[in-house]
Amino acid sequence: MQLGGARPVLPIVTRVRLMWAEMREQVLDAFDIEVRAVEDKEAYLASIDDRYKSDAYHSLSIEGYSVSEALIDKVRSGTWNPDGDESDRETKNAMAAKGYWDAFQEVRKSVVRILDGEDAAEEVEEAHLNWYRALFQPSLAAGIVKPENLAGYRQHFVGISGSIHAPTSWESLPDGMDAFFECLREEKDPRVRAILGHFIFTFIHPLPDGNGRTGRFIMNAMFASAGIPWTIIPVDRRDEYLKVLDDASGRGNVKPFAAFVADCARHEPPPPRRKKPGEVLPEIDLDASAAPKP
Repeated sequence: MQLGGARPVLPIVTRVRLMWAEMREQVLDAFDIEVRAVEDKEAYLASIDDRYKSDAYHSLSIEGYSVSEALIDKVRSGTWNPDGDESDRETKNAMAAKGYWDAFQEVRKSVVRILDGEDAAEEVEEAHLNWYRALFQPSLAAGIVKPENLAGYRQHFVGISGSIHAPTSWESLPDGMDAFFECLREEKDPRVRAILGHFIFTFIHPLPDGNGRTGRFIMNAMFASAGIPWTIIPVDRRDEYLKVLDDASGRGNVKPFAAFVADCARHEPPPPRRKKPGEVLPEIDLDASAAPKP
C-alpha cells in the first residue's frame, strides 16, 4: 500500500507520452508542407467561411448523418425553424446541421484568437468542450440528448464500429486528457500539433459523441497557427481515412495518416463548395520547396 509520496503514473499517461514522442518524427517525415505565416488574417478567415458548406457536408456525412446542401443552407441562412416547422423539429439530421453551424462559429472564434497571437494548444484546451457542447446543444433543446451527456467527458464505455482500437476507459480519461494537453502544449511544431492533436484525441475518445468532428476541429485550429488552409476530409475517402487512423491506433504507424491529411490539404475543398462561374478547382500549391517560411 502506498503511503503518501508521488501519485502513481497511470498506464494511459505513459502511453500518450510515448506515442507522442515516437510519432512526432513520423509526422514530420510524412507531412511535407512547410509552415507559413498568415499575412492577411481577414483573407484567411474569409477562406474558412467559404469552406464551411463543404466542411459541414463532408464532416457530418463521415459520421453517418444524411445532410443535403439545402439543409445546410437553410440552417446557415437562419430559416431553420424547429419551433414553427414540424419537419425541422423532428429531423435529427437538422439538429446535427444546426449544431455543426454553432460549433463551427465557436471554432472560428478560436482561430481568430490564435491568429491574434494566442497559443493554439492553450486555446484548444480552453475551448474544446465549448465546441462539443455547441455541437449538441440543439439536440439537447429538442430532448434528443440528456443534459448529463454535455457535462464533460464521457462516464461510460464506448466502442468504435469497425475499428480494432478500444478507446480509453472512462475512469482514466481525466489523466489521459491531462497528458494529451501537456504534450500539445510542449510541442512546438504546429504540423505535429495538428496531426497528433487529431489522432491522439480520437484515440483517447473522451466525448460521449462527436469525437471525430472535434478531432478535425482541433486539427484545423492547429493548421491556422501554421498558415495551412482549413482542410476537409472528403466523405468519398472515408474508408481510407478510417483505415489510416486504425493503422495508427493498432500498429503505431501514423505516417499514412499524416500523408493522407497532407494530400487533403493540398487540394481545394471538394463540392459542395460554391464555385464561381467557369471556375476550375485547382490543387493548392503547398509544395515544401515552394512555400515561403515564416
